[in-house]
Amino acid sequence: NNLILTIAIGDLSDDQEDITSFALSCDDEVQKCLTSRALLLKQWDWRQANCTRSWRAIHTVPVASMTFDSTSTLLATGGCDGTIKLWDVVKHYCTHNLKGSSGVVHLVQFHPNTDLLQLFSSSLDCGIRIWDLRSSQCVCVLQSHYSAVTSLSFSPDGNAMVSSGRDKICTVWDLKTRKAKRTVPVYEAVEGVVILPGSTDLAEIRVKSKDLHFITAGSKGVLRVWEASTARCEDENDNPRSLTYLFHLPASARLATVTAEHNILLYQLPALTTQQQFVGYSDEVLDVKFLGKGDSHIVVATNSCQLKVFELLTNSCQILYGHTDTVLTLDVFKKGSLFASCAKDRSVRVWHMDSDSGQVRCVAQGSGHTNAVGSISCSRMKASFVATGSQDCTVKVWDLPADCSAEGGIHQLTARATEKAHDKDVNSVAVSPNDKLLASGSQDRTAKLWSLTGEGTVSLLGVFRGHRRGVWAVCFSPVDQVLATTSADGTAKLWSLQDFSCLKTFEGHDASVLKVIFVSRGTQLLTSGSDGLVKLWTIKTNECVKTLDAHQDKVWGLHASRKDDKMVTGSADSNITVWSDVTEIELAEEQAKQEDQILKQQELSNLLHGKKYLKALGLAISLDQPHTVLTVIKAIREGENSSELLEKTLLKLRQDQKESVLRYCVVWNTNARNCLNAQAVLQVLLTHLPPEELLQYQGARSHLEGLIPYTERHMQRIGRLLQASMFLNYMWQKMRVAGGPSR
Repeated sequence: NNLILTIAIGDLSDDQEDITSFALSCDDEVQKCLTSRALLLKQWDWRQANCTRSWRAIHTVPVASMTFDSTSTLLATGGCDGTIKLWDVVKHYCTHNLKGSSGVVHLVQFHPNTDLLQLFSSSLDCGIRIWDLRSSQCVCVLQSHYSAVTSLSFSPDGNAMVSSGRDKICTVWDLKTRKAKRTVPVYEAVEGVVILPGSTDLAEIRVKSKDLHFITAGSKGVLRVWEASTARCEDENDNPRSLTYLFHLPASARLATVTAEHNILLYQLPALTTQQQFVGYSDEVLDVKFLGKGDSHIVVATNSCQLKVFELLTNSCQILYGHTDTVLTLDVFKKGSLFASCAKDRSVRVWHMDSDSGQVRCVAQGSGHTNAVGSISCSRMKASFVATGSQDCTVKVWDLPADCSAEGGIHQLTARATEKAHDKDVNSVAVSPNDKLLASGSQDRTAKLWSLTGEGTVSLLGVFRGHRRGVWAVCFSPVDQVLATTSADGTAKLWSLQDFSCLKTFEGHDASVLKVIFVSRGTQLLTSGSDGLVKLWTIKTNECVKTLDAHQDKVWGLHASRKDDKMVTGSADSNITVWSDVTEIELAEEQAKQEDQILKQQELSNLLHGKKYLKALGLAISLDQPHTVLTVIKAIREGENSSELLEKTLLKLRQDQKESVLRYCVVWNTNARNCLNAQAVLQVLLTHLPPEELLQYQGARSHLEGLIPYTERHMQRIGRLLQASMFLNYMWQKMRVAGGPSR
């Protein structure tokens, strides 16, 4: 079970080399993988996500297959050079080198009965070799397939085996006689086969007999259950995409399949119902929105005709089919259960998520644009309409039926209003919070404001001019009568809805600004750009207060949660990132830190007043405030027997505290006013601590090197002062009062 989660959410790669094969031990403790260029076997502790050991494989070419035995102590690797090597995982050495296979060994598997010490392999000759590990000899070659053998599965008692191949057949073998019992034509290239455990009650999938049954997965994307004795298909589970791998998870009675689109599906046995789905590759993320009650899901438009709905808590995914070309943009209605999508197939679709099951289905669709639909916006007050903008330069408003989310068929949408809005592609549309206004942004460098109050019409109210390049996004403020726009000229602008004038311009992105949203109750803006950056702006000051750098390519998707405490970004680098607002947490931490500082300062004052210098010095060092430590040193030196007291106090400090004091002395010594205190501390440390101990202090060498030049400068200054004072004393001795009596 852990294998699936590791592949889905873990990343065990530590370099850029291609991994040609990997295997997970049966005890779920370690994972092995081989990098093709370096020809290294690497042993991973996947729970800690670190490589515990690596060693060079004896293979001279990349390894094509590998597997563990049931005890997780032996590892078999099949190479492209036709050899098979066995490794002792515990003692880390090669135990067998099996030669005789022709070409690439693409399949290796141990017999489940470890007492037999048998290994099964298959290579380009399409035969299945049985190796006796006691003698290191091939004892038999099972011939039945005429194409690559893709999978082997053993019966619970180990006496029967089923092999599958791309020649569209499965063969049932009797391992005692090493003969084929039956050939089952399955009429598709089979990539995986699993024998169902005999103890499982298969009545749910209409299997009544207790004979041997197995499941196949292949190019048709269908899981099929076959009866071995009659070669009859008992049941099938439909999946619209071809399957490339099938894996049995006996501990949880589940099957795992991998699709050609790199998605992992988990099926529950015996009903073969889909339990979870993990998406392996997102391609370019074009848009992403929060969805569901409490923003528990996100819906993602990637560079494909499918939509992906992720549950944030589990990473499980639903794939939504309906559009026939790339989905470009998404928008979500206020309650979060309805959302709309538009695509290059010139259509609009409305989807509904069931609040209990989390399942999503298409409830309405409409078509009418003559080119790709690149932008969509939902009504804000209630789910009554959607507005779209297209590359055909028009905007359309589509009315939704009142019972849109009810059970039933797919409603057909018709446009209540169509307007040629711009001279070039419409890149963005936005509906105002009161559903009365519509804004559109276009490649023609303008944004326009439209009224939606007319019956069956969209009327132009004004034009926003000022951007030097095409307008990528428009967004209404939730609290003020202003509109935000972003452009390929690298700026974001705020416009007044009253007189269509530009109120503010935000400059900071190095490339096109692709998306903009209002956050913090309309007081701040979030923008995302082609430079991969997301910037947070405070509107009142025009200041960029935060730059988030988590993407390597264009950030097309940007959306805030309804509670305004999270946001999600999606980028052309295939990454989707969920961000949390930590402003309140940081403020609370800062306030707690300040309160702690005040309490410690008060305690320090009390300790100094009580002449408890050792505790005061320790507290000042813990605050990491050189000036406060200097204040304590000055207080010690101002008292009686200052030298002895300073010496006694400093020598009682811990080593880490002495390191800090030495570091502070370097700072104090640079100032003529504080150099005497620094020199007094240094005198104590240098006279009472051996050089070996001092040199062990962290950064001691650099600290001492920093002390020398300033100390020399202070000595020269004191020397000059001493000379001047002696000269003054000499002059005083030689002076005579003018007109005084002579001696």
